[in-house]
Amino acid sequence: MKKIITTILSEIKNVMELIDEEELDNVVESLTKNKRIFVVGAGRSGFQAKGFAMRLMHIGYNSYVVGETITPSIQKDDIWIAISGSGETESIVSQTKKVKNIGCQIVTLTSDDNSSLAKLADENITVSGATKINTGVESIQLLSSLFDQTVHITLDVITQKLAERDSITSENASKKHTNLE
Repeated sequence: MKKIITTILSEIKNVMELIDEEELDNVVESLTKNKRIFVVGAGRSGFQAKGFAMRLMHIGYNSYVVGETITPSIQKDDIWIAISGSGETESIVSQTKKVKNIGCQIVTLTSDDNSSLAKLADENITVSGATKINTGVESIQLLSSLFDQTVHITLDVITQKLAERDSITSENASKKHTNLE
């Protein structure tokens, strides 16, 4: 069992070392509290998007998850963050084309910077974890597990950079955490 843990941790480390910090910093620079941020992803990428939207809310950003009943209409100059391992998920690519026509800023996270989704982006963060159709960094894990894990960490890095830039502490963030648990 220990060998599997060590291997998975090594895979995650290998992917994270390939992340271009300049790509992260460009995204961080574009995220401001006076902009609305819409996040979208299908399947497990959607779970990562939801977690990111929640973390953004905790540090004071106006974030929305596409597809939720309380999500407002998207408008020109809003920020669209789309996550797709392959960068070819039809529904995500289609929605991203629509928001591009509206005039939104588009940020994508994909494993393939030549994918249809990445080509629509103003800023793309390449996360080279293996996906179900793209090998990326090789993995012993099933389907897109490595991509999902490293996207989660990548989004946490963005959140941390935003929090540090905005002088948000865990104590500040905890004031926005649910108190109904």
